[in-house]
Amino acid sequence: MLVEWRPEARAELWQILNYIGDRNFVAASELFQAIEAATSALPEHPYLYRFGRVPGTREIVVHPNYLVVYRVMDRIEILSVLHARQEYP
Repeated sequence: MLVEWRPEARAELWQILNYIGDRNFVAASELFQAIEAATSALPEHPYLYRFGRVPGTREIVVHPNYLVVYRVMDRIEILSVLHARQEYP
């Protein structure tokens, strides 16, 4: 199964990493590695993570403060990367 990032989700990821990286490069790098590891494992285990707040989605808690929101269809679509305190949806 293919993992496809929506452009908005990729932009959110880079915005978060740039913000963190300006303050702590190591923390930004570790968060990036955690997100890449979790999302690259999705083809083998697409239903591993919890149900999302929006019906039809699932959420990966990659760090207590950060979530990756995705949905499983004929492919896995990464919809959003956000801070856990953000108002969502």
